[in-house]
Amino acid sequence: MIIPEPLGVDQICLGHRGGWWAEIETFGEIAHGCMPFLGDCAVRHMGAVLDKFEDTLYPAMASRHTDMPVIPEGARQSTMNINSIHGGQNEQAEDSTALPSHCVPDSCRIVIDRRYLAEENYKSVSGEVKDLLEGLRVTRPNFEYEMRELNHVAPSMTDKEAPVVQTVARSIEAVMGKKVRYVASPGTYDQKHIDRIGKLKNCIAYGPGILELAHKPDEYVGVEDMLDSAKVMAHSLAQLLIGEV
Repeated sequence: MIIPEPLGVDQICLGHRGGWWAEIETFGEIAHGCMPFLGDCAVRHMGAVLDKFEDTLYPAMASRHTDMPVIPEGARQSTMNINSIHGGQNEQAEDSTALPSHCVPDSCRIVIDRRYLAEENYKSVSGEVKDLLEGLRVTRPNFEYEMRELNHVAPSMTDKEAPVVQTVARSIEAVMGKKVRYVASPGTYDQKHIDRIGKLKNCIAYGPGILELAHKPDEYVGVEDMLDSAKVMAHSLAQLLIGEV
C-alpha cells in the first residue's frame, strides 16, 4: 500500500505518531455578572486547567523524545494542541450593537489534540491528563469536570526493509538520482487503518508537498515535484506489478 501524502518527493514515510483527542468541560453556577460572588465561573476553572497544563504537562512532554525518524525536528517530542475553547455566551455578530448578557458562565469546554510517541502508550497519555484534573478536583474549591474521548489512533511504523519501502526507494534513486531519506509523520494518516483494520504491515506514505505548510492558507505542491513523484509512482508500479524497471 502506497498512500499519497505531502512529505517530500525524495522521502519515504514509514509511519506516524499516535493521536488522542478529548473534550474537557468545567462546570460552574450561573449568576448576574454584577454579583459574580453569587455564582461560580466555569471559565476561571478552565483557566486553572490551562495553568496546570502549562506548569506540569507541557514541560513533561518536552522531556520525551522518540527514536522514530519523525519530521520536523520539533515533532520528535510529545506535543499537545489546544484545538478550541468555548465558554459563556456566544460571540456577538460583528455588526451587532447588542450588549453581551451579564452572566457568570456555568460551562466551559476545550478540545485537546495530543500527539504521542511510540515509546508512550494510550493508557498513560490519557491517564496523565485525567490525573491532573483529579488533582484539581481535590485542591480547587468547587472544581468539577467531565472528560470525553473523541478519538484515538495508535502509532504505526513499517519496517525499513519491507518490500514496498525498498521498491519505492529504488524508484526515487532511478528517477531523480537522489539518496532516499526515511521519515515518519508528525500527524496521522490512513496507514492507521491499513495497520489496525487491514493488518497490512507492507505500507508507506509517499508524495509531493511541503510538510511544514500543511493546513496553512498558502499550502501548495510544486509542478516539478508533482511530475517527479508521478514518475516515481509509475516506476514503482512497474516493479511491483510486472517486475520491470
